[in-house]
Parts: sequence; C-alpha cells; structure tokens
Amino acid sequence: MIVSSKGRYALRVMIDLAQHDNGELISLKDIAKRQEISMKYLEIIVGILNRGGMLISGRGKKGGYRLKYRTEEYTVGSILKLTEKTLAPVNCPEIGNACCERAERCITLPLWRKLDAMIEEYLDGITLKDLLEGNV
Repeated sequence: MIVSSKGRYALRVMIDLAQHDNGELISLKDIAKRQEISMKYLEIIVGILNRGGMLISGRGKKGGYRLKYRTEEYTVGSILKLTEKTLAPVNCPEIGNACCERAERCITLPLWRKLDAMIEEYLDGITLKDLLEGNV
C-alpha cells in the first residue's frame, strides 16, 4: 500500500482545518499558503472531502471550509479511504470481495486479508484529535 499525495494532502488539509478552527469558514487561499499546496490540486482534494460529507462549505467573500464534526469523529482511515478508494496492501481482487479464479487455491490470500484487516484497524483507530495531540 502506498498512500498517494492526494491522501497525504487530504490529511494535511483536515489537520489544518482543525488547527485553525475558530467557528468560521477558512479560505482555500489560506490553506494553500500554509500547506504549500497548489490551489488547483487543493480544490480537487477539498472537493473529494466535501462530497464525502466531511466538511461544511460556503461561497462568497467570506466563503471557505471547516470541519463538519469534532476532531475525534474523523479517523485517518476514513479520510484515506475517501481519497484512496482502497488501502489494500496488494492489488488482489479477492481482498475487495471481487471474484478471482485463483482464490480457492491461493496460499497467500489469507496473508493479504489479514494484513488488509490490520491496516484498516490501525488507521481506523487513529483520529484527527490523536494526531493533533501527538497520541500516535
């Protein structure tokens, strides 16, 4: 499993929103400047997070974004799954419950399934609050 820049930046955006939360919307321009992410790429990432129901957004002069929930309600796993689609350690269709003609005789399948479950459990056990407080 390799987390792409999209996943890493999404996590940075969520942390930035949490760190600068004062109840008001935060502009993309401010986030882009602090996180050194291009506006174009940031718009893509925030669009994914917003469509995924993680953010509150507003338009206009005072428009921007803020977290929809408390930091302890967001897990690293939920953020990465939204941006990465899968956190599977290998590109094996059987891990995603798709059919594979080798599944019945695949000796390594249990290994990959267990590793997939361990990754998911670990990342779903860490919240934005944990990251902000250094509890990882």
